[in-house]
Amino acid sequence: MKQLIYIMMAAAALVLTAGEASAQMGKRDYINAGWQFNGTVGNDFAKSAQGYGAYIEGGYYVLPTLAVGGFASFNTNNQYVPEETYVFDDKSALTTDLSKSVYQVPFGVTVRYRFLWTEVQPYVEAKIGTEYSVQSTYMSTFVNRHDNWGFYISPEIGVTIFPFPQTDFGFQIAAYYSYASNHNSSYDITGINNLGFKLGVAF
Repeated sequence: MKQLIYIMMAAAALVLTAGEASAQMGKRDYINAGWQFNGTVGNDFAKSAQGYGAYIEGGYYVLPTLAVGGFASFNTNNQYVPEETYVFDDKSALTTDLSKSVYQVPFGVTVRYRFLWTEVQPYVEAKIGTEYSVQSTYMSTFVNRHDNWGFYISPEIGVTIFPFPQTDFGFQIAAYYSYASNHNSSYDITGINNLGFKLGVAF
């Protein structure tokens, strides 16, 4: 009799634990935020790969595997250029080192598809929106700065992991490519391409 009671108690505990885990896995809304490492590719201006970035995004699963939402992020990429002599249109010249910088702030909407509805959730995602960008050149005596807007698109592949079944807290890792149509004729920029990865928390 005691063994039967113990078995029934163990079964009840398993049901409760499974229910709590299912509640977490059945959560329809999500928020992801964290650190972003970004590298500019295919650009002659400010070619670098640096971790001066952050992101936040959130959404709602309208279907068990399909979510829509929004995002915002920022990145800064800097490149140091050793001392050179620059000749300007008025025939004046300046010998100096300089730093080039590209600051990017994209934001917009997301569509996410997750392959599994479990504690480990691999997904693919598409981001579409707009990007505000500032391109700057810092010399010893002055700063040359241009800002502009462009169309933004970014495919992403990643995974969110929820190692604590009784909570909604987890982790996210992802890799992405992005393209922004920002133009700057002064620096011969006809679009900004990026490759990067991000590490963050998931709620």
